[in-house]
Formats: sequence, structure tokens, C-alpha cells
Amino acid sequence: MRVKLLDSSHLKSQSLYEDFVNDRIDENAEYFSDQEMFIEEAPDFPIYMGSKEKKDNKEELFREAIIILKKHYIQTDREIHMDGLFWHSLLVSKKRDYLVQQYPIILEEQKEFYNIVLKKFDWENYIYKCVLAAEYIEEAEIKAEEIDKYIHLIYSNLDMYNYIIKYSIFRNADFVVKLLKIIDEENLSKIMKEKIKHRPDLGKDERYGRRVIFELNKNYPVVMSPFLDKEELKKEIFTSLNMYLETDKSKDGQLA
Repeated sequence: MRVKLLDSSHLKSQSLYEDFVNDRIDENAEYFSDQEMFIEEAPDFPIYMGSKEKKDNKEELFREAIIILKKHYIQTDREIHMDGLFWHSLLVSKKRDYLVQQYPIILEEQKEFYNIVLKKFDWENYIYKCVLAAEYIEEAEIKAEEIDKYIHLIYSNLDMYNYIIKYSIFRNADFVVKLLKIIDEENLSKIMKEKIKHRPDLGKDERYGRRVIFELNKNYPVVMSPFLDKEELKKEIFTSLNMYLETDKSKDGQLA
């Protein structure tokens, strides 16, 4: 499939939005460039899970996206599937019917079109989150029967996962899988998601998982946490976590 790339300087043009709404996207219009990318297959998949309507089946949509991306998209050159302009162009030029069916609000509110279809391709973008998750599962050679387990672990710890992928040093399949294993084995998911209520100096919505990743990042490169073995990483995680725990979180205010 040939995907003609949008001109990045025209992504917010009114004509692009109006043509999308009226189903008259023109690849010869000024909002397209002369550049192209090619992909063999480009099946539909959930690109956005932030709407209230999809709240009840958000994890299943997350899983569906990762499975489809793993099978059909991440086999391309990384310069394609990690290029935000490729995704924006594919969605606008090839996926209109699917997008309108799944997210009809994009025809009614222009800001939602930008938020769902043309959202900046970074850690806040659901495609970005899912592409990286698909890569991690592929690179770590997760067994087929365990893929759903790791997708569930990512989804269950999505707040911390988002924080991980903000830092380039942690975008490492081995690190992410080791971290998920530790969280699973030590039953840390609940505490990692909890808000830190006794430290107003950290902000109103700071959570333990974020602070753990913050400390691991702060200590790098003195402590090379992305490259530690699992037991060494576990020790660093507990050290960081214990820095923020209240005294009533456990018997001595410490986790093992």
C-alpha cells in the first residue's frame, strides 16, 4: 500500500479538516507532500481508547491494537512505524471510514479530530504506546501463551508504563519485561498506582510508580538500571519505593 505523506506544515489547516469531514481528501491538495511510504498490509485497529464510551472495554481494545500492530506493522522498517507523520497520513488518507465509525465525534468537533487522529506522536499517543508495547513483546520473545499476560500487566500498570516510555533510556524491551515480572511476582501493581497523599510538595496526582521511575532515571548512569539483572533491579525498585512510603504502608514503613 502506498501512503502519500501529509505536509507537516499543513496538519492544522482548515481545508484538511473540512475535506476529511466531507469525505473529499485530495492527495493532490497542498496539505500533502510529494513524499511516500509503503506498507504491505495496514489492517484497522483501535487507535484511541480515551473516550468514555470505550471505558468498559478499554483493556480489550488495548490488547487488540497491540496484537494487530505486532503482526502487521512492526515488521516494517522502524523509520516507518515510529514516524508520526506516517500514522497521521495513513489515518487521514486510508482510514476515514473506520475512524468515523469508531469515533464519530471527530466529524463534530475539530479539537477531537486533532486529539484522536492527528495527536502528536509521543508517549501520550495511544498508537505510540501500543507500537512500543508490541515491539517489547516481540523483542523479548514472549511465548505466545504469555502474550496476553504481559499485555494485561502493561495495561494494569499503564500510568507507570507511560512514565517509562517518556524516558529514552528505559525504552528497552529487556528492562520493561524485567520490571513487569517484578511487579507481577511481588504484587506491586496496587501500590504503584496509588497516589502519594502525604507529600503535597510532589503535586496533587503523584503516584508511587512514577516516583520509582523518576528515581531510577535520576540515578542513571551511576546506577545502570536498564541493564541490571532482575534481582539487582528489584533491589533498586524497592529502594526507590521505600523513599516515598508512609510509615503505615507496612509494619516498619518499608517493603521487603
